[in-house]
Amino acid sequence: MARAPFPHKKQPPKRPDPIRPDSDKVAGWPAVKALFAHDPARIERLFYDERMKEAVTEMCKAMAAAHKPYRMAPAEELTRILGSPLHGGILAVSRPKPIRVFDPADAHLWAKEGKSLLVLDGVGNPHNLGAIARTMAFFGLERLLLSDHPGQAGPSEASLRVSEGGLEWVEVIQAKKFVAALKRLRDSHRIVGTALGSGKPMAEVLNRPGKPVALILGNEEDGLPPATLAACDDIVTLPGSGRIQSLNVAATAAILIHELAKPRR
Repeated sequence: MARAPFPHKKQPPKRPDPIRPDSDKVAGWPAVKALFAHDPARIERLFYDERMKEAVTEMCKAMAAAHKPYRMAPAEELTRILGSPLHGGILAVSRPKPIRVFDPADAHLWAKEGKSLLVLDGVGNPHNLGAIARTMAFFGLERLLLSDHPGQAGPSEASLRVSEGGLEWVEVIQAKKFVAALKRLRDSHRIVGTALGSGKPMAEVLNRPGKPVALILGNEEDGLPPATLAACDDIVTLPGSGRIQSLNVAATAAILIHELAKPRR
């Protein structure tokens, strides 16, 4: 006798599912797929609508084996759970990914591997954070250092969705007492800030031998704070036509990350 296909649970709940307030809600197929591939143990619940039924079969098997709840639900229920219609037909509820606190000893190990860092100081839009993480994952940049600037965005439902799974492959690290942390980071990395004006071309800075680069991007309104700029070894500027003053920070990051990812002699 042929085995029955894997069952998809479709029992609408009588009351809202109890979801812990500190949980992450990871929406969209690329982000949920990356979460299952990278760290499935963090996933606590899985919801999906009819259109995702075939795609999630293996995920459902994994959830069943781990004795964790999963079920098919109408799109309007996914909208209610997420608080947004931008769920793409699938939603995973997971424990937040841990954020490590910056340790200069770790930075020395990264430098021995020749690993560059991206650093954000005051980038407050979670969509920009997500887009930057997506670009980092695409080009293989592994670590993102966030400052303690009061406006700095951290991982959130919006950034997770926009990153298309990128935040699963990028380690996010928090730097407390940021300027002091930069001064210690200089022992292992060359600190390169970004600013409008008369900074050096990125290629010129990257082609110098020596320490790997820690590249810092600031917010779009004010750029890097003066104390951060003062802690930098070099300042770089993207040359443009002059018709537009600047790029969106995520677009700037994409260009500079591409430069960072190029192999150097």
